[in-house]
Amino acid sequence: MGLTAELRAFLPIHTAGLLTRPVDLVIAHRLADSLRADGAIYGRPRGPRRTLSDLLVFRLDGAAAPSILVKHPRSSRAVVSLAEECNAMRQLAHDESLGAWRRLLPMVEECRLEGPLPLVVEKWLPGIEGDTLLQRSPQLARPVTVSALEAIRELHRATGRREVVTARVGHWVDPRLAVLAEEVRWCRRGEGAEALALLRDRVVRALAGRSLLVAWTHGDFHPGNVLLTRRHGELCGVIDWAGALPEGPSVLDCHTFVLTMRHLLERRQLGQVVADVVRRASLLPEDRRLLAEAGELASDAECETAFTLLTWLWHVAGNVAKSARYGRSHRWVADNVVSVLSEVLAQGTP
Repeated sequence: MGLTAELRAFLPIHTAGLLTRPVDLVIAHRLADSLRADGAIYGRPRGPRRTLSDLLVFRLDGAAAPSILVKHPRSSRAVVSLAEECNAMRQLAHDESLGAWRRLLPMVEECRLEGPLPLVVEKWLPGIEGDTLLQRSPQLARPVTVSALEAIRELHRATGRREVVTARVGHWVDPRLAVLAEEVRWCRRGEGAEALALLRDRVVRALAGRSLLVAWTHGDFHPGNVLLTRRHGELCGVIDWAGALPEGPSVLDCHTFVLTMRHLLERRQLGQVVADVVRRASLLPEDRRLLAEAGELASDAECETAFTLLTWLWHVAGNVAKSARYGRSHRWVADNVVSVLSEVLAQGTP
C-alpha cells in the first residue's frame, strides 16, 4: 500500500460532497440526456449525491410523468449490488401475498447495467429518510421505531414460515464471515481469524435447534433505509433491497433497526453498541421492550447475544461487500469490526 493509500485509510469514509459535486453534476446530466434520448421529458437533475455504497443518485421530475430516482453505479461492486436489488424488488412486486404492502416498495422502471452509462430507474417515493428526520426530531425515535417494526413484520408474516433452522445457520453465517476474511486484513490471520471462528461457533451453537420465522428479509433494515412523513414520522417507503433474501432470518430486520437506532441516537459507532451488548449479554431494557412489542424478543440471553452478533455480521459484511472503502478504512474497521471481535475473543468459547 502506497503512502497516499495509507493516509487515506485513516480518514473518515464519507465523501466530501463539495469536492465531487462538479463531476457528479456532469455525469448526472449525461445520464438524464440518455433517458431523454428514449423520448422521456425530464427537467434538470435534482440533488445528485454519492452514497457510501458507490452510487450516484439523483431525482428527475417529468413534465407529464411521475418523478423518478436514478441510480448510477460507480464501481463493479455497485453494479452487482444494483443487479441484486432489481431482482429482489421485481420478485417482491410480483408477490401477490403482499397485497397493499407493496405500496412501500420502489418500483423498478428500468435496469440498464451494461454499457458506458449504467443506471437503474425507480419510481420516486415521497418521504424523508429516517436518519435525516431523526437528526432533526429525535423525539420521534420511539414512534418511528414502532411504525418501522410493525411494517417489516407484516412482510415477514406474509411471506414466512416457522422452521427449525439448524441446517440454515451455516448458510446465513459462512458467506459473510468469508467476506470479512477477504476484505478486512485484520480478520485474515491471528486474533482476527481466531475471533471469526469463535463467533461462528457461538452463533451456530446458540441457534441450532431453534424454531425461527424464515421469510423475505430486507437484510439492512435501518433508519436510513426507510422513508417517513415529515410531520409525524409515519413509514411510507422501504428502500435499498440489495441485501434482501426470500428465505432469510427475518428476526434480523427488527434487531438491525433497534441496534442502528441506538447507534444513531447515541452517536456512537454500531460496533461499539454491539460490543456493549456482547459484554453485558443483554440488550438495553428499552430495546428489549421494543423487540418484545414486535414479537421478536429472544427467549434467553444466549439467543439474544447470537441474534445481535448475526445482525452485526450481516451489516458489516454487507458494507464491505458493497464498497471497498469500508475494508480499507482503519478507523471504520477499528470501530466496527475489531471492537466486536475483540469482545468475542475476550469471552472465548461459550
